[in-house]
Amino acid sequence: MLQPLLHDLVSTVMAPASALSGADGQIRQSGVQGLFRADRRVLSLARLLIDEHEPEAAGHAAAGAGRSRFVSLARRLGDRGTADPTVRVTRVRELTPYGMEESVEIVSTASVPVNATVTIELACDFAPIEAVKSGRATGVAVAADPSGEGRLSWRSERIRVTVTAPGAQVLTGKSPRLSWEIALPPRGRTTLTWALAVDDPAAVVVPATGPLEWSAPRVQADDRRITRLLDRSLADLRSLRLAEPGAPGDTFLGAGVPWFLTLFGRDSLWAARMLLPLGTRLAASTLRVLARHQGTRLDPETGEAPGKIMHELRREAFPLGEEDRRLPAAYYGTIDATPLWISLLHDAWRWGLPAAEVEPLLPHLEAALGWLADHADPDCDGFVEYIDAGGRGLANQGWKDSGDAVRFHDGRLAAPPIALAEVQGYACRAALDAAALLDAFDRPGADRWRAYAETMATRFRAAFWVDGPQGPFPALALDRDKRPVDSLTSNIGHLLGTGLLSAEESARIASLLAGPDLAEGFGLRTMSADADGFSPMSYHCGSIWPHDTAIVIAGLAREGFGAEAAVLADGLLAAAESFGYRLPELYAGDAQDEVIRPVAYPAACRPQAWSAAAAVTIAHAALGLYPDVPSGQATLRPLPGAPLGALGFGGLKVGESDVEVTVSGDGTATVTGLPGGLRLHR
Repeated sequence: MLQPLLHDLVSTVMAPASALSGADGQIRQSGVQGLFRADRRVLSLARLLIDEHEPEAAGHAAAGAGRSRFVSLARRLGDRGTADPTVRVTRVRELTPYGMEESVEIVSTASVPVNATVTIELACDFAPIEAVKSGRATGVAVAADPSGEGRLSWRSERIRVTVTAPGAQVLTGKSPRLSWEIALPPRGRTTLTWALAVDDPAAVVVPATGPLEWSAPRVQADDRRITRLLDRSLADLRSLRLAEPGAPGDTFLGAGVPWFLTLFGRDSLWAARMLLPLGTRLAASTLRVLARHQGTRLDPETGEAPGKIMHELRREAFPLGEEDRRLPAAYYGTIDATPLWISLLHDAWRWGLPAAEVEPLLPHLEAALGWLADHADPDCDGFVEYIDAGGRGLANQGWKDSGDAVRFHDGRLAAPPIALAEVQGYACRAALDAAALLDAFDRPGADRWRAYAETMATRFRAAFWVDGPQGPFPALALDRDKRPVDSLTSNIGHLLGTGLLSAEESARIASLLAGPDLAEGFGLRTMSADADGFSPMSYHCGSIWPHDTAIVIAGLAREGFGAEAAVLADGLLAAAESFGYRLPELYAGDAQDEVIRPVAYPAACRPQAWSAAAAVTIAHAALGLYPDVPSGQATLRPLPGAPLGALGFGGLKVGESDVEVTVSGDGTATVTGLPGGLRLHR
């Protein structure tokens, strides 16, 4: 069966609820359309009719976090003999964490009275998200229970869905309907409302409580794309906030809508890391949530191991669309979440996370290091590697986790166990970060992990670097036989700043990242166009992922490769403009001289947490403020020459201080509001 497509749907989100509809606002019984909450479809049909006809769509737009507005026309009503429509229908959809509310405003500019019957057809199928994703969902409605005037409900297992509609008559039949009779005088208007509420005590995720975990930035930019992208992205991030039932105050970001609106180790960690310039609270709570799920035992079926950080959390097992391959509800099949957890703890500490919040996490840091030492390298060759030991989980366990993601230059698939290039970088960086934390908090083992990082860098240089048509570069991975998987990919950009590279090697990688075979699209391609395995519409072998590009932009900027960072940032901003400033999970890697705008990847999630967080990374790279609160220092290194134009950014958070950085059109930067005693280096 084929996975349903998403690219032409409108998503409205307030986690853990999300609604996907057509551009006209109608929710139809097809594909992935519906209202979902915590991995269940709780509404599979919501079709608005006026006198048994669908209004004709005129436009739609986001109306803030969790709100969408749809405008349509009822051209069969109102004045006759004029080309202008005289009856307009505005449907405002607002999601809450526990359901959805809609208002339908009907406005007449006609010179005659308008009388009509307005109905909304409804259905519920309680389809699990995994069945919808695989194309197996039938869309068969569960019987509705009329429960009084203007009320009806559905029940399945422990979930109850209730609809209320003031003033409406409930009509039963194949699909229940809400029905209103309206009578508008000339130039009259009326508003109809209905709401849906979900009671689901078995959900594994709940809405986050408490104030927003990050600051509201004050931004002025010559390039208006930056402000528009930030505004839309921060609204989306606000709508993706989640928590667990037992700890509603510890927020994390759900990975993406609709497939991944739950806890994802790698995604949630990266998104929190990208948002560090706006505060450390999200990072701290994400670290705590994942620490509570840290592995304690060896289990080949779930991938769990002592000290390992979880990959994803579900209500129940999640089929992969392949025979006998199902991810367990609590799944640990990720090779990179554990070192990324360590580095997020370190980076949050540098940005000012108080010692009182760091110290309770240090035992989890030491457990994560235990996994790195005892379980991450099963064949003891010195590299971190993975294999799906249970045979029913993910074949690939880095961020490029599709089954065909790890390919040689000639297109052949690599056989596991696989040691990914960027994962060695993450491990090296985690070792150095852990050493700094162990020293700072008077705990043993720092020298061991500095030596680990040094040895890893030497070993990586000998095993991973290969020669290609454009000269030397790090291979994508080592395969089962320790052969370098010789594709040129975006993975090498994740090595910047990890401690694996010399200055000369960093410069070499920067030049490759900015080359046409990787960077001629709207961002950074996941694989070079020169590779035989390249396809611009491949999930991981030629497409462009905004978060991947943003990670590389951050590494380039911090390492001093401003021109290369600016090229990639401009590509992302151009893509953002084409996608209405809501960057999707990924899009096609076509060259900019071949298409006037990026081509959508039809099954991409949107919004996606780390894609939205990329907006903050772009702005931060342009500003170049790098604080180190524990050492009492901060570095200011904006992109030279302000390639993205003048930028003023207030609301950066260094510790508890509100900091503002301004970069002028010539690249001169100023900073105000740094915490007292913090020395600034330019």
